Amino acid sequence: MNFFGGGEPQKPAGPDPLFAATTEMEMYTDLFNKLTASCFSKCASKKHKEPDLSLGEMSCADRCVSKYLEAQQKIGIVLQQANESQAQQQQQMMSMQQTMAGRK
Repeated sequence: MNFFGGGEPQKPAGPDPLFAATTEMEMYTDLFNKLTASCFSKCASKKHKEPDLSLGEMSCADRCVSKYLEAQQKIGIVLQQANESQAQQQQQMMSMQQTMAGRK
């Protein structure tokens, strides 16, 4: 941009928000599809006698969804901790490399 405000606008540094939103939506869609397939196959009767789920099927599906989401949350926490640990290790390695380079 020049002094008078002309020129091309600056692009923000960092990840593309549209790409991030699209990726997040794909992840949620994948989670929903896996959750639906898993819980439906475990809880819904193979003989569709009625259009609605029975009380037992609803209860089973509720428990299944709850357990599935709880497991996903725990996995997310473990992965986040692993990523943070890896980032710390990389930072320490870079610091050590800089220290070693400064001694030469």
